Amino acid sequence: MPKRGRRRKKTRTHVVDNENAASALESAKDLKVPRSLVIRRGKVESEVIELVADLRRLMLPYTAASFKEDAKNRKMTLAHYAKELTGAMGVTHLMAISQNGSRLNLRLARTPAGPTLTFKLKQFSLIKQVRSVQRRPFDSPAAYNHPPIVVTNNFGDATAAPHVKLMRITFQNMFPAVNVATVKLADCRRVVLFNFMRRDFGDQPRIKEDADAEEDEEVEIRHYAIKATPVGVNRKVRRLIQAKIPNLSKLDDVADYISGQTAAGSPAAPATSGAMSDSEPEDETSHVVLAQKYTGRGNASAQKSALKLVELGPRLRLKLAKVERGLASGDVMYHAYIKKSLSEVKKQRAKIEKEAMDKKRRREEQEANVERKNREKEEKREAKRLKKEHRELVAMEELRRGGVGAEDDSGSGNESESSSERSDYSTDGS
Repeated sequence: MPKRGRRRKKTRTHVVDNENAASALESAKDLKVPRSLVIRRGKVESEVIELVADLRRLMLPYTAASFKEDAKNRKMTLAHYAKELTGAMGVTHLMAISQNGSRLNLRLARTPAGPTLTFKLKQFSLIKQVRSVQRRPFDSPAAYNHPPIVVTNNFGDATAAPHVKLMRITFQNMFPAVNVATVKLADCRRVVLFNFMRRDFGDQPRIKEDADAEEDEEVEIRHYAIKATPVGVNRKVRRLIQAKIPNLSKLDDVADYISGQTAAGSPAAPATSGAMSDSEPEDETSHVVLAQKYTGRGNASAQKSALKLVELGPRLRLKLAKVERGLASGDVMYHAYIKKSLSEVKKQRAKIEKEAMDKKRRREEQEANVERKNREKEEKREAKRLKKEHRELVAMEELRRGGVGAEDDSGSGNESESSSERSDYSTDGS
């Protein structure tokens, strides 16, 4: 039978033998990219489940978009998630949403050692709710192939409060940094805005239990898509460039459509289009000259285009409640509602340290008691084993002595029988 097929051609020219070599082949750029995980903890409403999915979409592409939480895993602590996923998946930030009655909390933690920022989720709008009020919702799955640009507004400068600076740094570090020298303009498709809002209430008392009351400091999160439209071109020509072909059935020539009049000079019939085009922005501050080719027809390099932001969703309004030094544990570095003096902080810290020392002492005592009981149990087991071996040894000795006595008795009987036979034989012979 003739040989079928052609000769095998090698395609795998380099095979990594172990995981260490595989990790060595990873670029340093990939290792520095922050990766996030958005989870929900405990029982939540269906809208909160959709909010978790929308937040994962916002954090794309460096997030676990299809992560599944089991019912038992939703009760796990953030430390458990950090321990299990930090090394395996390279997760650097955890976002956990929990619900307590009508209150929603968002915990933002930096793995593996903190800090942890706890926010009160005051208001939110889902992606489907944002799209429902838009005339032309933005649809482009390719926009989520690259991380968004982070914009922090009104967070102040170096003189800002420590908790405000910590919020700004945390929000910025959740997304990869943009290298202006090497970034591709076509990769900048989305923007995430973190807007810090301050309100001055003076000496008015604040109601802690009122969830709908305005706070003195809030953070608003918005998610936008960047859309570019060429300018300096006739609107009708731009529609043709963008492949929005109008209905020219009532015109004799395409020149009539562009010029707006026929060859005889009379006004041309209006050309209709199935999809209405966006009007050219009148604000010239949005006009930029593109350094590189951008997504969309007509957005060529060195071409003047107008930038427009289209909201994608979700929207969130957060209030920072407290900041913890560790991963959902440790000292409380900031609290929005509880203010303590330095002496109270020292007293509480001493109390916590004393409780930790007592807990450690009790654990050591318990471990010593367990070790002592195990040792006593082992000694008892060893004594029983030795006693059993002694009984078996005595029984074997008794069996051996009994066997030797029986053999002696049977030997003496045989000797008497042989002597009697010899005597009978001698009598017969005589």
